[in-house]
Amino acid sequence: MTTGIHHVTALTRNVQRNVDFYAGFLGLRLVKQTGGYEDGEQLHLFYGDNLGTPGSIITFLVWQEGASGRVGLGQVSEIAFAVPPASIGDWLQRAITAGVPVSGPERELGETVLRLRDPDGIIVKLVAVDLPTAAPLENPLAPTRIRSVTILTGDARATAAFAERFGYREAMRDGPYTRLASDTDVIDLRQSAGFVTGGPGTGTFDHVAFRAPDAKAVRQMRLDLKDHNGLTNVHDRKYFLSLYVREPAGTLFEYATDAPGFTVDEAAEHLGDTLLIPAHDASRALDLRVTLPQFARPGEERRPMRDLPFVHRFYTPEDPDGSVYVLLHGTGGNESDLMPLAARINPRATLLGVRGRSTEEGTQRWFRRFEPERFDQDDINSEAAAFIFFVGEVIKSYGLDHAQMTFLGYSNGANFLGALMRLHPGTIQRAILLRGGEVLEKTPSADLGSVQVLQLTGTQDPFGRHGNRLETALAESGAAVTVKHIEAGHDLSPEDPLFVSEWLTNL
Repeated sequence: MTTGIHHVTALTRNVQRNVDFYAGFLGLRLVKQTGGYEDGEQLHLFYGDNLGTPGSIITFLVWQEGASGRVGLGQVSEIAFAVPPASIGDWLQRAITAGVPVSGPERELGETVLRLRDPDGIIVKLVAVDLPTAAPLENPLAPTRIRSVTILTGDARATAAFAERFGYREAMRDGPYTRLASDTDVIDLRQSAGFVTGGPGTGTFDHVAFRAPDAKAVRQMRLDLKDHNGLTNVHDRKYFLSLYVREPAGTLFEYATDAPGFTVDEAAEHLGDTLLIPAHDASRALDLRVTLPQFARPGEERRPMRDLPFVHRFYTPEDPDGSVYVLLHGTGGNESDLMPLAARINPRATLLGVRGRSTEEGTQRWFRRFEPERFDQDDINSEAAAFIFFVGEVIKSYGLDHAQMTFLGYSNGANFLGALMRLHPGTIQRAILLRGGEVLEKTPSADLGSVQVLQLTGTQDPFGRHGNRLETALAESGAAVTVKHIEAGHDLSPEDPLFVSEWLTNL
């Protein structure tokens, strides 16, 4: 029975930088891209050798622009890949040329190691050791398989005893390190009692998975571990069957079968070519394909992302028609929330989702409020000025056509757009306000004679009266306001994209 690491999973906050590092710099193959099996709105990327052979795989859950975690006890802290022993000098030069943070080479546990940091700060070691793979990558210098993971533990003895279940035995000790060996790789336990506990987030590892010979072994492991912390039911991940459990010191372990593997739904020559949506999310597959962040593979044409005052994300359809929808989410939303709705309005539009910068009890907003219906006027003004600057930089940086831009906001985002048009007339020529309301205490003088506005108000919306005030204020400023009252509350309804499409067609 083959034992060892099946895969290791971490979290990244920037999908493009992640692809550039692992598929570009390291030269691993992106063998699969899927919507998450636990959370369909989370992109999951799998890298490995040419076939994604168990033991070569590192995977990433994409928390785009998500909060950073904290590396600490109860976590994998490092991953090491085997590279041809004679290639260490080449890798050092390659890292220096590419601007990848690197230290070494140095000797660790009897092996020559280069220590790198990926764009999220994750430590990736390259170890000069001959570990061949059955599915080698095109580049002869590329990593062949996972050599090891390092686990920070407050109780190395307990962690080592638990790891024996997965085919590991103690091989050596060196200071705070205990090395455990399977028949294919090693685990390095670092005794770190008194160190801080790890915290989940981007730039950290989520779990390490070990190889199970078959489904029967996974089910038997579940019976054997029935009293252990964090044990889950057996999960069908399509490419493998697995379960999760926490070892006594807190690190999350997975036990996963080799079969059926990544060629179960893509031919070997096309692995990773297509974004695949799990079967249980098939009913919302179109929405998820728009919501999940896009990326370019190494060498492909890409849209360079700029460091601008607001977090933002583009979605580019296969056949764009030149129109651009700028999307402003509601309270508690994010930059991707309105992309499915906008894609239903116009499947050929380029979508630019933007994230508000104000937070309230952990939820994203566009401006602060003092009470549910009393808003911080200074914050509205300052955020409006920042957003206008952002729009100008977006147009300049990405070469957008201002005349083709339509601004769409929902709830808090619609409120913000309603204020923005009057605080900075001339920036927005076409606006769609879904469940919007008046938030300005003093209506500024503004000439909106060239502005077209669609306002959709729910007949059961408890905040509908604020929509009436906003309609009056915009009309008094000269905007051409079209108001539709639909059978809905404050939430969006299936009728919203239909009314918006009709309005846009008749402009």
